Amino acid sequence: MIKNIIFDFGDIFINLDKKRFAKELQDLGISQESEANLPILNEYEMGMIFTEEFVAFFETKLNVPKEKFVEAWNSILLDFPKKRLNFIQELAKSKKYRLFLLSNTNDLHISWVKNEFGMEFYNSFKNCFEQFYLTHEIHLRKPNVDIYEFVLNENNLIAEETLFIDDTKQNTDSANTIGIHTWNLIPGEEEVTELFTKKENLF
Repeated sequence: MIKNIIFDFGDIFINLDKKRFAKELQDLGISQESEANLPILNEYEMGMIFTEEFVAFFETKLNVPKEKFVEAWNSILLDFPKKRLNFIQELAKSKKYRLFLLSNTNDLHISWVKNEFGMEFYNSFKNCFEQFYLTHEIHLRKPNVDIYEFVLNENNLIAEETLFIDDTKQNTDSANTIGIHTWNLIPGEEEVTELFTKKENLF
């Protein structure tokens, strides 16, 4: 029986435009897959370097203004449907499950979210969770198995009693290897609000 639910953030609650993001970066000369860029991208997502250093790296490398780079970097972020906020608020209010957020989110992106939607909205969302784990704050990232072990150990969770919801198969596959139940949600086809019909076999 599921007692704990761990949610991803992007494309679970907030909509993302990954294709636009890739194109915007590509237009600036940044490939997400480039071996030259991957280390700094991963380091930034894990909070191993500060935003200023991260932006300066690409400013120098690509000779683009800071504002232009930041705009391209945040182009992945879209809207946050109210029905998803209502869903998680109702779930939190029910107190039936321990709820956690676990997201590969960097400082620039979470700052955009706070500014775009306002701190009242942001806090009303954040307060639904017992723990709100952003990778740049805990210095770990998905799909590395150690991030799931960290969440389990920190909160005394049993893997077999835990469900992890993420839109990236690599992430759910990784969590699955240590016994966590998973839902690899397909954006555009499935909704987190459908949790108890899509995964009724677990509850």
